[in-house]
Amino acid sequence: MKILLVGILLLSINLSFAQQVDPDSNLENYDKRDVAKNELSIGALNLVAFGALDIAYERIINPNSSWSTELFLQALNRDSEDVADAYEKDFSITGKYKYFFSPRIARGFYVEGFGMLSSGEYKSDIDYVTYNDGYNDIEKKYTDFALGFGIGGKFVASGGFFLDLSTGIGRNLFNTDAPTIVGQFNVNLGMRF
Repeated sequence: MKILLVGILLLSINLSFAQQVDPDSNLENYDKRDVAKNELSIGALNLVAFGALDIAYERIINPNSSWSTELFLQALNRDSEDVADAYEKDFSITGKYKYFFSPRIARGFYVEGFGMLSSGEYKSDIDYVTYNDGYNDIEKKYTDFALGFGIGGKFVASGGFFLDLSTGIGRNLFNTDAPTIVGQFNVNLGMRF
């Protein structure tokens, strides 16, 4: 218990002495991560594990917030069972707003809200086709829009390279042939410039 209290005390002392950097004053004295406002990243987990292309552009609005646009496309192994089990979507475009709780510029722990337009094929649990040997699921094509929220953490090196880990959940709103719940789990690697 004493170790936990000492750890909390040290963390609060560290946070109280943290200084917020003004990116408009004397730019040559700051790291690239503190003055750059644009980021480009790729979803490394989706690319390696599922062969899906997941790229994102993010723009820093102020030290505590940013907006981003993500494009997801099942590029490789479209018929692979691993991809089909992980994603019902073939394509999506997602807009996100992130709010960072750290005093550092657009890094550390954050919460996000997102809107996702997606399309793909979804196996319905209700609709079946009867064959001589039993029932088979029917896959229906869908396009739908989801709203959701998530949490994450961004770790930015002084040169601008970053790792962004996040997870989120949302709900499709309009199409009954679409999955009700959409999930996101992102491991993005990128560069702030």
